[in-house]
Amino acid sequence: MALTDSAIRNAKPREKPYKLGDSGGLYLEVSPAGGKLWRLKYRFDGKEKRLALGAYPEITLAEVRERRDAARKELAAGIDPGVAKKAAKAARIERYANSFEAIAREWHERQKSGWSAANSKKVLAMLENDAFPWFGSKPVADLRAPDILKAISKVEARGALESAHTILQTCGRVVRYAIATGRAEVDFTPGLRGALTSVKVKHRPALTDPAEVGALLRAIEAYKGTSEVHAALRLLPIIFCRPGELRGATWLEFDLDAATWSIPAERMKMRRPHIVPLSRQAVAILKGIQPLTGRGEYVLPGRGGKRPMSDMTVNAALRRLGYDTREEITAHGFRATARTLLHEVLRIDPAVIEHQLAHRVPDALGAAYNRTQFIDERRAMMQRWADYLEELKADTGRKAA
Repeated sequence: MALTDSAIRNAKPREKPYKLGDSGGLYLEVSPAGGKLWRLKYRFDGKEKRLALGAYPEITLAEVRERRDAARKELAAGIDPGVAKKAAKAARIERYANSFEAIAREWHERQKSGWSAANSKKVLAMLENDAFPWFGSKPVADLRAPDILKAISKVEARGALESAHTILQTCGRVVRYAIATGRAEVDFTPGLRGALTSVKVKHRPALTDPAEVGALLRAIEAYKGTSEVHAALRLLPIIFCRPGELRGATWLEFDLDAATWSIPAERMKMRRPHIVPLSRQAVAILKGIQPLTGRGEYVLPGRGGKRPMSDMTVNAALRRLGYDTREEITAHGFRATARTLLHEVLRIDPAVIEHQLAHRVPDALGAAYNRTQFIDERRAMMQRWADYLEELKADTGRKAA
């Protein structure tokens, strides 16, 4: 007698499992815990077998009968439905293992040790939001340019041009990783670059006129905020490191007697350790703040003292001083100020400046510049720069050393 929906709903658990039969070998197995599982009994090559067809109520009676009929068609064609199910599952597993999402997550896992935690999180979120939903399930080997273009065009359409280009670059890196690991053969992403609207590069604002720099330094000197923020405002022009490097600086990284700040590789953008020679002025500022923060971990802690200063603090202080951080100067802009004036006014060798900025320095000599650290030249440059800034702050009108 065929099963009915009401009979299935009313089937109660017993001490032992029992079966409710339908037709064509289909039955429902009710467990003592109340679970209701669909099974198909069939024979293949003279052997009796069982095929799991899902659980009730996730699989309804009508749906399971369709699955039964499909299995019986396979039997009629000489195919064991149990073996066919296992093969289909294996194919799905293999398909996912070769999917863009699986390979991208594998690539991300391998790369993240060389990134900051924030950047690692940002890259993964970008993939999860703007790539995986559109083509993540597709094998990388089957991906084509229109698949990716359609997805990143959605990002471009919402006005996020830089993000669209970043996603394309990231997808290219994933595809090349798939090629390196034998799961794809062709990188088609370079051909997509011309399909996106070009991004107009807007450099961070910076002051490069000596008189304006002097005025800013005098404004900083008169700053009435906290000692930590005042120290950050005074140090950034002199040291011209990346703001994040200074905010995260710990006292263990400094040797004030040797006038040296050693930044570990994990805190550097280029993931290489970096040495910052300290001028007399920088050492004086650090010694001035040491009695206040020296018992803690961070040189410039935020509120509570257990975390670094916020990444918005210095820019907020510049705005309090009356400067437009969109058009005039930002915390990061001190690097451009130093890069310009060191070369154009103090006539410092660009290679020495670039090395102090912790940039890669390609040149005709290949890796020659990377094999030396220019420590002596950089130490002399940092002192000369600090002295020059003092001259500008004093408004002496001198623009050269």
